[in-house]
Amino acid sequence: MMSHKKLPLVQLDGHSLTLEDIVAVARHNAGVVIAPSAADAIQASRETVLRILGQEKAVYGINTGFGSLASVRICDEKASLLQNNLIISHAVGCGAPLPRDVVRAMLLLRANALCQGHSGIRLELVRTFVDMLNAGVHPIVPEKGSLGASGDLAPLSHVALVMLGLGEAEYRGTIYPGKQAMDLAGIPIVRLEPKEGLALINGTQAMGAVGALVLYDALRLCRLADIAAGFTLEALQGRMDAFDERVHALRPHPGQSQVARNIRMLCQGSPLIEEAQGERVQDAYSLRCVPQVHGAVRDSIRHVRTVLETEFNAVTDNPLIYPETDDVISGGNFHGEPLALALDFLGIAVSELASISERRLERMVNPQLSNGLPPFLSNSPGVNSGMMIIQYTAASMVSENKVLAHPASVDSIPSSANQEDHVSMGMTAARKARLIVENTTSVLALEFLAAAQALDLRAQQPAAVGQVLHEMIRKEVPFLEEDRELRLDVDAMNAMVRRDDILETVTAILPVFS
Repeated sequence: MMSHKKLPLVQLDGHSLTLEDIVAVARHNAGVVIAPSAADAIQASRETVLRILGQEKAVYGINTGFGSLASVRICDEKASLLQNNLIISHAVGCGAPLPRDVVRAMLLLRANALCQGHSGIRLELVRTFVDMLNAGVHPIVPEKGSLGASGDLAPLSHVALVMLGLGEAEYRGTIYPGKQAMDLAGIPIVRLEPKEGLALINGTQAMGAVGALVLYDALRLCRLADIAAGFTLEALQGRMDAFDERVHALRPHPGQSQVARNIRMLCQGSPLIEEAQGERVQDAYSLRCVPQVHGAVRDSIRHVRTVLETEFNAVTDNPLIYPETDDVISGGNFHGEPLALALDFLGIAVSELASISERRLERMVNPQLSNGLPPFLSNSPGVNSGMMIIQYTAASMVSENKVLAHPASVDSIPSSANQEDHVSMGMTAARKARLIVENTTSVLALEFLAAAQALDLRAQQPAAVGQVLHEMIRKEVPFLEEDRELRLDVDAMNAMVRRDDILETVTAILPVFS
């Protein structure tokens, strides 16, 4: 477990959690505390549940069964057993475990939702979430099993299992039975009381956790894609006309103007571009339309951020407790449709970054399209294949993205004896978006690799930013003089793109790059 002492504490109040807070906790192990106002709200909602228990009226999830069993009345003596059985019976996920950062984001998001004080849970349980985060106890959560309505029931149940001393959890790099992990971390296990099992799992925090981290990575990809496009524009000696500020003022989409500005800054003063300005009237779309494509992706992702940040600070369980009036209202805030649609949209948008990147890559390796570069960027093509196959690899991932971009949200399958007869498939949308982002990152890495090779084959130097980037790449990936194990170059470039080196270098040179 990395130290979180250098990072500010993230305070949970149910209302102010940001994307950056989530990343700080999920990936950098920032510490977490519960705001005093949240503690008071949690206690007030719990007192409401206790008052309800002494009444005769049936209240869903407190003294009734769940789903299609809502008509089954549960006596007070079995109300606690009902909640513990809920977790044990619902923890039935399949597939590979979710990554550690996603699990941490799940814990954080669920705790934050409970902090608004409309869930009827004891403060002790919310503190258990926080203690698990701060100590580094990470439940093993299979990635498959959520329909995205009634919340992410199966994934969140696997989280709750560990709180009960069941299931499995990773602690300091080792996987233990749940109780052992909790004991090693010094965190008491709990036994659930009325309403609490439902409050732990009835929410959108699994799809929200995956979605939050995918969103963060997608925002970063937008900037990397602009840098890659500028790098390639120089390698292909493209024209700057299409990036003229006046062009984009006539179609004032914010993302489009932003991307055009970025490209102008990246390529300013490029001898390569200036040398070739009179050779062509205009470039192919994959160069000329970068602002229109990359910009539309940025604007789409901006919308997704609005949806997700609303969800980060929403109460998504059922029923909802209102301590001021002792009302208990059954609703549908657990339905993941807002996230499902948004994350499908994000996946579609990011797939376009890969699609246009692969086209730029093809232009560099294809001697008929490269403005004078040798076939496949090899000085001695024939006996050497050069960078022929990296385009194949990029094309395979672009093609896979097209399959993954099919919306999950248009699907639905009834469950719980048709009581839950429309579901969002939001977790599927989130997982697909994550794969698209991974593929797109790799495609951009291949574009950087090819552009660096192409620049070596040009007589002129690139612009100042391009020179620095080229030098960075060459420190880890040498010029391809003859065929070698190109996989090693690909691995090194992939690693570089996934670090922050490129972005930090560009923003150090161009502080206004965004």
